[in-house]
Amino acid sequence: MTTRTVDIVVYSGFKAMEAIGPMSVFEYANLHLQRRGRAPGYDVRIAATAIGTVRSDTLMSLQATKALSPLALPDDAIVVGARHIQAALADGAAIVDWVAASAPRLKRLASLCSGAFFLAAAGVLDGKRATTHWSVADRLQADFPSILVEADAIFIRSDNLWTSAGVTAGIDLALALVEEDFGRDLALEVATEMVVYLKRPGGQSQFSAHLLSERTAKPNIRDIQNWILDNLHEKLSVAQLAQRAMMSERHFTRVFQQEVGLSTQAFIEACRFERATQLLADLALPIKTVAARASFSDEAHMRRVFQKKLGITPKLYRERFATTGVTP
Repeated sequence: MTTRTVDIVVYSGFKAMEAIGPMSVFEYANLHLQRRGRAPGYDVRIAATAIGTVRSDTLMSLQATKALSPLALPDDAIVVGARHIQAALADGAAIVDWVAASAPRLKRLASLCSGAFFLAAAGVLDGKRATTHWSVADRLQADFPSILVEADAIFIRSDNLWTSAGVTAGIDLALALVEEDFGRDLALEVATEMVVYLKRPGGQSQFSAHLLSERTAKPNIRDIQNWILDNLHEKLSVAQLAQRAMMSERHFTRVFQQEVGLSTQAFIEACRFERATQLLADLALPIKTVAARASFSDEAHMRRVFQKKLGITPKLYRERFATTGVTP
């Protein structure tokens, strides 16, 4: 395979990690190819509307060595996101025009995080499935209703277009590109060296049970959450949990809702759902076994929860993950 050219498209205020993450993946891929006695797989360049220094959202800047032009296209282009995407979009008309003109002729065009807004404004995502950072997913859907926005996906591929969730999800997407180009073994070597998942389990849901536990201010409620996580196999009642917290049921119910933002039953359901998404990444486990290990009452119970939260069955969730690395 010949070396693929990859342009990482930046602009003032771009998210630094979103550019550095994929750059690192491609660099490690080249190193591992070299160890195998093969030529580099990727020729990566920083591209912007003009050659020169481009300031990121941190103290770091990158040197753009290529000016965007529809007459000098790479094989692949990756448009990174920004914290203030609406301002970036207002200043980035030239990037939108470049995307619109170039997308049909690029082998692959990807957006990271809120970079999806550039693709959306160019019209290339119309009628397609796409994702972005969870915090702007509703806005993407509202501003561009013809796009099928899936807010919990890590990344999504639709023909030659790829979109990803926020920040570190750019690494997931880049690893998927490496896997497509050079196979799973090389991508796994890169992931191992970077100490990341090749295909991380679960989506970008922000109701992560462990994160919710860490955010809780009251130590006794945090202890209850951790106890729930360790005892999902039990039949957990409000009365039982209130007794462990040494509170009345009424007071416990009110404090738990106030601290966690979920009822106890909703939190327990979220814990079981999160565990199930992780287990479904193991394709060797039967779905019935996943339901049992995630402490659902039965497979039908797990199916109802998945339909409620994602609108799809656990089987379809697994099929999408297995074939594309996409978590719905």
